[in-house]
Amino acid sequence: MNRLLKQSAAVATAFAVTLSATLIQAAEKKDIVETAVEAGSFKTLAAALGAADLVGALQGEGPITVLAPTDAAFSKLPAGTVETLLKPENKDQLIAILKYHVISGEVPASQVVKLKGAKTLNGQRVDITAADGQVKVDGATVEATDIMCSNGIIHVIDSVILPSDKNIVTTAAEAEKFNTLIAAAKAAGLAGVLSEQGPFTVFAPTDEAFAKLPEGTVASLLKPENKDKLAAILKYHVVAGRVYSEDALKAGKAKTLQGKPVKIKVVDGVAKVNNAKLLVTDLDASNGVIHVIDTVIMPPDDKKYSATEAREKIRQAVAQGANLYNCGDYHATTKLYQKTMQDVLQGADSMPATIRMNMKHALSESQQMNCVSQQAWRLRNALDHAYTEMSSL
Repeated sequence: MNRLLKQSAAVATAFAVTLSATLIQAAEKKDIVETAVEAGSFKTLAAALGAADLVGALQGEGPITVLAPTDAAFSKLPAGTVETLLKPENKDQLIAILKYHVISGEVPASQVVKLKGAKTLNGQRVDITAADGQVKVDGATVEATDIMCSNGIIHVIDSVILPSDKNIVTTAAEAEKFNTLIAAAKAAGLAGVLSEQGPFTVFAPTDEAFAKLPEGTVASLLKPENKDKLAAILKYHVVAGRVYSEDALKAGKAKTLQGKPVKIKVVDGVAKVNNAKLLVTDLDASNGVIHVIDTVIMPPDDKKYSATEAREKIRQAVAQGANLYNCGDYHATTKLYQKTMQDVLQGADSMPATIRMNMKHALSESQQMNCVSQQAWRLRNALDHAYTEMSSL
């Protein structure tokens, strides 16, 4: 058995070396298409490029990097797939697949192994892993690398890689943990936009994230009379274009469709969007990318409060919070106090710096507490302090 495995490995290595040598010889002063054609191992790829009218694009000035599936790679697809894709009526789908194999610029193997992913001309990103002496792109093994052409580089792969062909809403629905988000998108009249337009980046709260809102909030937002408010909240979770996590963290913020930006940063080793934790990132859809978050993020309230209005808002929150706390709903109490403090901090321009700093410190300190009832009390104390101090304003 070991002897057979060694023989198989030797054959595979010999094939890769032969293929690489053939390509290198063919690539001398030739563009990417000419190199692939002369190598003789990419007849299906060449036919697909012709059917998709992409030959000219891959013969252009470049530079580009092509992840080139061999004829053997195409033969691994289900029977009839290639023939179907080559039909004129499937040209758009074929173009999307082929562009998913092309990266802008020259990306040699020495750079590839350092990457976790790379954005393709399709718009979606391929995932890259390097382990045990093998480099894989979306699960396809790289068989030969750094075939230098006049307008770019070819890396040979052993499988055809396929981009997502499902839109944001369908992708979310199939995950089966965004039922509330999808219901909200439909109620706000945004499901069609997120299905048919784009590309968009969606910070998607899970069903558990919506469940963390104060009791009755979701039911209230889903009512027709609150459609505009619901739409504003959902748009605050959407950014135009594809923004992958690495780029988002570098930027530090992103303007949402609601108009206000969200902050994106790492706090104590945890990536966050405003106060929401990023649970899963970079889920590709045909018209965008999804990042999963554990909390519904609320757009800032533009309303400005006088000291009297701010005190009244605090008084009402404390009264409501006391009832919630006495009923044992510590989580809802904490959320209410957090929201009140954030609104007051945002809207009370004339608030003294000492009160503002005390409230910010309380918010930060409460987030480090593991006990929800203690969080509620810490925030309540800060609200009481602010209420008393603002009485003289």
